[in-house]
Amino acid sequence: MIDIPIKIWIVYLLECGDKTLYCGITNNLENRLKQHTGELPGGAKYTRGRIPLKVVYQEEVSSRSEALKRELNLKKMSRKNKLTLIRNYQAD
Repeated sequence: MIDIPIKIWIVYLLECGDKTLYCGITNNLENRLKQHTGELPGGAKYTRGRIPLKVVYQEEVSSRSEALKRELNLKKMSRKNKLTLIRNYQAD
């Protein structure tokens, strides 16, 4: 039997240097952060101009589809609700 690795997707929130929040998905958070800061090609233009960046929230989901749905849900949240989510996450 062939063992196929399961790819875990991460939905994350970054706090940018200007205190704005950025939401994204990835299956490799370390590389994605390097992209966001400009160390590697790719990443959002939005974040490159707003370093330093700090991961303030992350959650694992089992598929890219699930990650995209959760990302959309987070993006629709108000800033106040995102900050509450972050506080609760950091309290755990």
